[in-house]
Amino acid sequence: MSDPILTDHDLYLLREGRHDRAYEKLGAHPACVDGVQGVWFAVVAPNADRVSVVGDFNDWNAEAHPMRATGDSGVWQIFVPDAEPGSLYKYRIRPRHPQADLDKADPFAFAAELRPRTASRVWDLSAYTWGDARWMSDRAGRHTPAAPISIYEVHLGSWRRTSGDGRWLTYRELAVELTEYLVGMGFTHLEILPVAEHPFDGSWGYQATGYFAPTSRFGTPDDFRHLVDTLHQAGVGVILDWVPGHFPDDPHGLATFDGTPLYEHPDPQKGRHPEWHTHVFDLSRREVHNFLISNARFWLDRYHIDGLRVDAVASMLYLDYARAAGEWVPNAQGGRENPDAVDFLRTLNETIDRDFPDVMTIAEESTTWPGVSGPIDSGGLGFRFKWNMGWMHDALSFVARDPTHRSSHLDELTFSLTYAFSEHFVLPLSHDEVVHEKRAIVDKMPGDEWQQLANTRVLYGYLYGHPGKKLLFMGNEIGQRHEWDHDGSIDWSLTAAPLHGGLQRWVRDLNEIYRSDSRLYALDADPDGFAWVDHIGHAEHGEHDAGVVSFLRRDPSVRGALLFVCNFAAVARHRYRVGVPVGGWWAERLNSDAACYGGSGQGNLGGLEADTVPRHRHPQSIELRVPPLSTLILEPTGRTEEP
Repeated sequence: MSDPILTDHDLYLLREGRHDRAYEKLGAHPACVDGVQGVWFAVVAPNADRVSVVGDFNDWNAEAHPMRATGDSGVWQIFVPDAEPGSLYKYRIRPRHPQADLDKADPFAFAAELRPRTASRVWDLSAYTWGDARWMSDRAGRHTPAAPISIYEVHLGSWRRTSGDGRWLTYRELAVELTEYLVGMGFTHLEILPVAEHPFDGSWGYQATGYFAPTSRFGTPDDFRHLVDTLHQAGVGVILDWVPGHFPDDPHGLATFDGTPLYEHPDPQKGRHPEWHTHVFDLSRREVHNFLISNARFWLDRYHIDGLRVDAVASMLYLDYARAAGEWVPNAQGGRENPDAVDFLRTLNETIDRDFPDVMTIAEESTTWPGVSGPIDSGGLGFRFKWNMGWMHDALSFVARDPTHRSSHLDELTFSLTYAFSEHFVLPLSHDEVVHEKRAIVDKMPGDEWQQLANTRVLYGYLYGHPGKKLLFMGNEIGQRHEWDHDGSIDWSLTAAPLHGGLQRWVRDLNEIYRSDSRLYALDADPDGFAWVDHIGHAEHGEHDAGVVSFLRRDPSVRGALLFVCNFAAVARHRYRVGVPVGGWWAERLNSDAACYGGSGQGNLGGLEADTVPRHRHPQSIELRVPPLSTLILEPTGRTEEP
């Protein structure tokens, strides 16, 4: 470990707001000074009159270890011989302006007590030995726009509980059970809802107080490293949800840290989030840049994290986000854009791209802000990917309709292809869509139980065929019937039912074909990788609408194209003719209506021969049996006769 004593260069970088390794010097660091073992403590509190470190090593006595101010830098530090790894501590801060002393957790603490207790804990991060060298050496190719990325989003506390007492699984138990599940299902990445320490279970981690501490709910920092390490050794990447936009007002946290708004904006019209009742980071402050950029880098450096999904980017970019007229302050040009947020996000992505070019940053950004995943030198924000919230809203609105009415609303399903290549997209069916009375994915679907599961299968088939990376929240893959409950568990008993077990198998097989066939991912960001066959959905003779869409996915390095035929109607289409670019035998690779997925078992007996009847601007066509509420995936084999 580098020397935790702050050098003049460290202080210079802190003053400039450019210390992106501040976690190496600030916080609590076990050290040996003049042959004496102890801990160096350092904290930024520029408006404090006095700061002491208090803990179980000095009976929480503020007189025992007063810290010394380091010039006019705002940094206070001290070496404490009696402290050691595992020690509990806080900073007792006396603000410069008369008010009561404040007991604050360490903003840079590497570990924390289990809630409801709020002290920080000294932790030595140098002790863990990693075993994921192979993953780390070749992960760059797994994180490009031309790679297959299928993400399973998880809240660790409610993915699975133990039988009997219903307690949380530990990080080490998750390392076994969750890794086995992800590998078996074929997902490429695990995305974890915020793991940073947080006091309130109901915030799901999105209101953090310990930004550098993996939550103690499931174990120690080394236990969390073991989880990441195990996943990597099994070939699964790890993405963390990261929250740089806002933080809670818990008294032990960042709010009015030194008696003044050190991390939050002092103007309530800029510093309070009206929907979440949280503080908004003042992204113009050097302390905030040092803190947040260092924090992002910390998870990539010390925990080998493969990607950061940056939460609520729109709330950072727009000064009027969730605010009515008169409740927000325009920028210097009178506009609603936040230039400090733009500067911060570009700095974040520049830093990560410089030091960790094999890592992804993913923006949860719900507006039409241009170039979110575009290069910074061309005016973009520099993210690797952006969540496609428009696709998600439109697709879910479409499938919630009665199938008899869908053919009149196909534009909801197909509109996303007009902008699908404007950004590098992830297609999310996330936790946000199955809470707060939005209902579970299956429960959004019309019809009886069979139709609801069939609707879900055709939606997922369309998801995996649509350009963009894939994301499913836990439970979506088995047809969870009740909304997500962070205090409960996924209803794994459903998998014993044929319809739900069939949906799970369908997702597994979609992941298998997705990962193995480059036509489904290599040109995700290129219009040449996708072509509509029919996006209007007319039936064979045009006498009525069919509610069927069809399209091709291509990769020039692979002979032939994959054909997707998605029937969103609740009736089968017999002798349904679809144009194809080449003749010969077209094999049916997947059919969501197969009996093994819970379907009715209709299909095309493994494939069929194209004939020379022109259709959909193609010289050949195939005459399909398209089952109700189904996705078919077919490909040409090059053979000219049925085997």
